[in-house]
Amino acid sequence: MNNLTIKQLSKTYPNGVKALQDINLTISNGMFGLLGANGAGKSSLMRTIATLQTPTAGDIIFNGQSILEDPVCIRQFLGYLPQEFGVYPKISTEKLLDHIAVLKGIVSSKDRKEQINALLERTNLYQHRKKAVHTFSGGMRQRFGIAQALLGQPKIMIVDEPTAGLDPQERNRFLNLLSEIGEQVIVILSTHIVEDVLGLCTDMAILANGQIIKTGAPARMVAELEGQIYTKTLTKEDTHTPFAEKVLSSRLVAGQTQIRVKANQLPEGGFEKANPNLEDVYFEATQNLN
Repeated sequence: MNNLTIKQLSKTYPNGVKALQDINLTISNGMFGLLGANGAGKSSLMRTIATLQTPTAGDIIFNGQSILEDPVCIRQFLGYLPQEFGVYPKISTEKLLDHIAVLKGIVSSKDRKEQINALLERTNLYQHRKKAVHTFSGGMRQRFGIAQALLGQPKIMIVDEPTAGLDPQERNRFLNLLSEIGEQVIVILSTHIVEDVLGLCTDMAILANGQIIKTGAPARMVAELEGQIYTKTLTKEDTHTPFAEKVLSSRLVAGQTQIRVKANQLPEGGFEKANPNLEDVYFEATQNLN
């Protein structure tokens, strides 16, 4: 069992921006979701865990060893898929993976070939192994990103906004692959897409303004709102009427505005009871920050 402990972690950039403020988390094997809006500090936290930047304060312990004192203790077991990554032009998939494998310290050419072929099969890219990665679609490129991250049999994987821009079929394929990987290692999934977290992660944290504002199991947090969420489709008259309840969210449904509120009992004015979801948890946790 692998363990990652983040203790009182803070990061302030030279321009004065406080990207992270007193982060405390404990993460073990499985899928861990880090949910937050763009600019919440997710990428700053991922980069710090990956030892691409040093924190202003605090520490990160991986399997009993401080990664600040010894960055190699996590680097040698790390698979990292950043939000955006570049590739060398005109180099085939298998040759680029071989190059990355060498950089990761896989010395034996036989071992590299075995790992690469297995990963190409696992990510459904084997038939494209002779193609240059820079010609790939978004979904294929993300699958290549997972393949390179899995080289060297990592114990911890960091994936930053991995499904942004993917079509539904590629997104489902990608998330299923991540779920399979997460059975044996730590997988930290950083995203602003609620659905990515709910279906995959056994534990999660909500990050806003560089701070952790809520942690727990997604299913449990949703269950805590049972019987407290109500919805209503607004009429023209409603648009000028203030609501006694705090509105969690609003969206257009078939051209009409539908709102969701949290209340201890059925509000007056045509509201209906609704099943809670993880979006409700997120909006409730963040509504007082805006």
